[in-house]
Amino acid sequence: QVQLLESGGGSVQVGGSLRLSCAFTQVTANYIAMAWFRQAPGKEREGVAGIDTEGTTFYANSVKGRFTISEDNANNTLYLQMNSLKPGDSAMYYCAAREYYPRDWNLDQRFFDYWGQGTQVIVSS
Repeated sequence: QVQLLESGGGSVQVGGSLRLSCAFTQVTANYIAMAWFRQAPGKEREGVAGIDTEGTTFYANSVKGRFTISEDNANNTLYLQMNSLKPGDSAMYYCAAREYYPRDWNLDQRFFDYWGQGTQVIVSS
């Protein structure tokens, strides 16, 4: 089954940038959707950004224009470039994957079958 390992989290000041990475292995499907989710203490997990094999991307309204999702299939890595970070971006960030995704997939966590362990992002003022 698909395995995911996130890295790149850390502490940064407001306005700073971070790039998260998610190394994925054991992918056998020709079509896969991958996404980043986040969960802050006391809050529900929310979708941040997603991308599929055909290049379709989704972004949460709260991160549009600041975050960019991309993937390097040659190196089996998913990225999330986060710029202009705000305290509200502080959370545990998770990588998720779904093989043979449905055409109407979106950033609802119920679409995703595989999850990483998470990487912590802290944005301080």
